[in-house]
Amino acid sequence: METPEFEEFAPRAGCACAGCVHWRRAVSASSRSGRTGRLTARKAVALAAVAGATLAAGQAMPVAAAAQAPLRPSVPRGDQPPDTPQGRTAPLHGSAGASAPALAPATTRAQIINRAKLWVAAKVPYSMDDYWSDGYRQDCSGYVSMAWNLGSNEWTGSLDKFGVRISKEQLQPGDILLFHNAANPERGSHVVIFGGWTDSTHKRYTAYEETPPRARKLATPYAYWTNSSRYVPYRYKNLSDSKAGVESADEQPSATAGVPGLPGYSGGAAAGSGAVALPGSPAWPLTQKNGGGVAAAGSALAVGSRSVLPDGTPDFPGPGMFRPGADNPHITRLGRRLIEKGFGKHYTEGPGPRWGEMDRRSVEAFQRAQGWRGGAADGFPGPETWRRLFS
Repeated sequence: METPEFEEFAPRAGCACAGCVHWRRAVSASSRSGRTGRLTARKAVALAAVAGATLAAGQAMPVAAAAQAPLRPSVPRGDQPPDTPQGRTAPLHGSAGASAPALAPATTRAQIINRAKLWVAAKVPYSMDDYWSDGYRQDCSGYVSMAWNLGSNEWTGSLDKFGVRISKEQLQPGDILLFHNAANPERGSHVVIFGGWTDSTHKRYTAYEETPPRARKLATPYAYWTNSSRYVPYRYKNLSDSKAGVESADEQPSATAGVPGLPGYSGGAAAGSGAVALPGSPAWPLTQKNGGGVAAAGSALAVGSRSVLPDGTPDFPGPGMFRPGADNPHITRLGRRLIEKGFGKHYTEGPGPRWGEMDRRSVEAFQRAQGWRGGAADGFPGPETWRRLFS
């Protein structure tokens, strides 16, 4: 340990340690004896500090106290507690020391992703010391604590206690990929939120993360850019749903919801009103049992390999056609229509048949133009988005 430089400063009046008591006496004496007294006092203080350090060396500092010790300018840097890439477990900032709930509240995948999107939209800057207005620390683990709605600021060394370990194949939006370097937490420890696969080979995924300079959403190679083999997937323990996708407000209804006599019929249309399964839809084969097709006045008519409604709007092909990894002509058609409608600024090329971030952002811009927000403007088209776009 390097010998620290000592400076003349006033001792604390209320401190009862031997060094401060001796220094107060020395300073008092120096005020009576002039410069010689001040020099003597300075030497006495140095000797008292060295003696105090010698006595302290024989006593082991409690581990918990050392870990929580604040950064003190008077202590050499080499004696400070080790830094970590994020803060330690702590209550929400501004909660007056309130403890976290014994059991973190239940949440859904949609809520997790929507909370993650809030920080991305707000461009929350990365910081290990600052807290956002919601009380969560602005680092990678604070971001996940917020998205999982834990009610406390966790770190990479404690987040696993709120989840269950899963495999790569089980990953769904709202799960996390966690790397905690227990041997040296400040070397590479990180955590990201899984937002869904971006390709059919499951080599890249959408990651929501808090990282310098700010929160972001980015297509990322699995499991991460660095230390890839050390990331472990986890799922929140108190998840209240198990859907793989994140629902939007205009999600496609049941394929047979408007087909009288078939499972899932909602009763919203009477027979003969045109509420029928359309060619190419999941319900279409059900209507063909025993050779019986459905043909009613005003129903959709098959035109070539697709269906067209009476008003000329092409039949919505289903949400599965517009998901990461999808590759089909419906995506090209969607992109061209978005450009025609004036929502093509995100296309730097194409559009083409493979679903990508350019398509999603263009759809999101169109949805927001309809006044939709949150999950209703997630960039993935549903029946209502499709109807408005092609009407």
